[in-house]
Amino acid sequence: MSDIDQLCINTIRTLSIDAIQKANSGHPGAPMGMAAPTYDLWTERLRYDPKNPLWPNRDRFVLSAGHASMLLYSMLHLTKVEAVDHDGQKLNRLAVSMDDVKSFRQAGSYTPGHPEYGMTTGVEATTGPLGQGIAMSVGMALSEKWLAAHFNKPDFALFDYNVYAITSDGEMMEGIGSEAASLAAHWKLDNLCWIYDSNNVTLDGPAGWAFSEDVGARFLSYGWNVLHVRDANDLKQVAAAYSGFLEEKSRPTMIIVESHIGYGSPNKQDSNKSHGSPLGADEVKLTKAFYGWPEDSSFLVPDGVYERFADTMGKRGGELQSQWADLFAAYKAKYPDEGRQVDAIIAKDVPQAAFDAIPTFPADEKGMATRESASKAENALAPHYPWLVGGSADLDESTKTNQTAKEAGTFKPESRGGRNVHFGVREHAMGAICNGMALSGLRPYGATFLIFSDYLRPAIRLSSLQELPSIWIFTHDSIGVGEDGPTHQPVEQVPSLRAIPGLFVLRPGDANEAAEAWKFVIGLKKNPAALILSRQPMPTLDRTVFKPAEGVHKGAYVLADPKDGKEVEVILMGTGSELYLCVEAYEALSKEGIGARVVSMPCWEQFELQDQAYQDEVLPPHVAARVAVEQAATMGWEKYTGRLGVVVGMHTFGASAPLKALLTKFGFTPEKIVEHAKQQIEKQNAAGAKRAAE
Repeated sequence: MSDIDQLCINTIRTLSIDAIQKANSGHPGAPMGMAAPTYDLWTERLRYDPKNPLWPNRDRFVLSAGHASMLLYSMLHLTKVEAVDHDGQKLNRLAVSMDDVKSFRQAGSYTPGHPEYGMTTGVEATTGPLGQGIAMSVGMALSEKWLAAHFNKPDFALFDYNVYAITSDGEMMEGIGSEAASLAAHWKLDNLCWIYDSNNVTLDGPAGWAFSEDVGARFLSYGWNVLHVRDANDLKQVAAAYSGFLEEKSRPTMIIVESHIGYGSPNKQDSNKSHGSPLGADEVKLTKAFYGWPEDSSFLVPDGVYERFADTMGKRGGELQSQWADLFAAYKAKYPDEGRQVDAIIAKDVPQAAFDAIPTFPADEKGMATRESASKAENALAPHYPWLVGGSADLDESTKTNQTAKEAGTFKPESRGGRNVHFGVREHAMGAICNGMALSGLRPYGATFLIFSDYLRPAIRLSSLQELPSIWIFTHDSIGVGEDGPTHQPVEQVPSLRAIPGLFVLRPGDANEAAEAWKFVIGLKKNPAALILSRQPMPTLDRTVFKPAEGVHKGAYVLADPKDGKEVEVILMGTGSELYLCVEAYEALSKEGIGARVVSMPCWEQFELQDQAYQDEVLPPHVAARVAVEQAATMGWEKYTGRLGVVVGMHTFGASAPLKALLTKFGFTPEKIVEHAKQQIEKQNAAGAKRAAE
């Protein structure tokens, strides 16, 4: 190892140590142990331009072991990555300045405790929840193969990037990692390299307390290329392993790197004491002495270090980015249609033709399930939106999310351009892989039964945290699954999804609302959305009688008002299959001369974004008599029903029985809603009379 190599590696270590010590919080052990393999990757191999960090054909580096965030921040600082906004516009500052390094884990800095995509330029994915990063890296690798299949030409290799991810002992234990690794091997993603920091230490203590398997053998059984580096500090071994990855053309690669957590710390190396806590002032001095570093220095970057990174990755990346820009310009001149599509992918633009193709549905008393109408809408728009790519967790026939156009195809090792992705029974990995696809410019969707949303909830949360427009499609949305019983009847799932900040949850009430929901969802650029769809059919409302379904775009709208100009006495609110129950109750109340209003509320989050005047127009504050109807836990509805209102919802886990019996058992009938409505009117009148008497 040359002197400059050693100097740079120790700079990475000491910057990390100093930042964590100053913050009195963080994880120094992994940056100390993995500095050398990371240094070699960035200086010798990574195709990345610090001056153009969103260059589309850059290699991706994902620090899946996000607790080691100072390792990444040190690299971003030393390579002088420039900060840009979401559109690639330069912000005239470094992504991570020395002040940011010194402000690690402090409010207002660009160095949060775990890497956050969108906050810190150069962070390719938000990581920290173990396993999510490596699973997202599979989505990134899949995306490169898809982009190459669609856009590369014999004379234009527009996309050929690689994806690297540093992973940890803990991630080898998480189930999502196994799911994702299995799929990566099945798809033969030879552009994917996981770098496993095998230090045999976890937060509690030795990994051997809970982990004794042969990881290499496991990955060989999946179908990975498995390479070993016996000493993380031996750059010759490290370089040979990276070369082995680059030479592999049929499998993903796992490089098992045997490292020492807290390397160089006399009293905390190879111990969990260096995992999740600062070394301590005395130990910092001892460690720096071991490195041959000035013991009293702080945040030292010696002469020649910045220059070394500039002369290696900086120079190489700048040249490659410039060559690619010239290549893309020539590509657009020769292949203008494909060039426009690539530009649209980069800009996250949706072709207008996709919106225009979404159908409307005629009134139909028999109607159809919203999983069916949503499928028709999806398959109408998809041919005009070629980078809409996704699939289900082995439930295409049930969720009806398969793209049926001849040109859609299936993503397979032998046909990388397919738009239908078969994830198998792997909901957790499916969610993270979809996020990795979104991070790469594709528009992904993942589908399963609503009850199984619990299996991919961490990925849904991260899609919102990263402001990714991932689309989550959930069918079998209520106790309407009937005989399958409470194990398959989602009760708490809709309210819990609504609790995720930034996630738009849409539960359409008929075919035209389902179509408008798709139109709304594909227009989102920074928010994920969950489409909640029914298995059972519901009538398609006559929109010459009821208000247009375009009201979906405001989250909630007045579907029907009292007949004969009567005043509104009671408001009936519903979503999904319960909307038509409200309509039937409305008809019954109207026959009795009672002034009822029906409000469809398919998306609370969008309704909350409307101005107060519109919200009051839909839900007049003076009308206190309100009935909300939804086959879910009632949490949240009280903000719309108010003190006097009532929510017809679920308070148990359901039961196994035919649907009609369940609707009667749990009170989801027009007759029961009418009864509740009359009671609410009586309460409102009584309250009004009391106020008048006072």
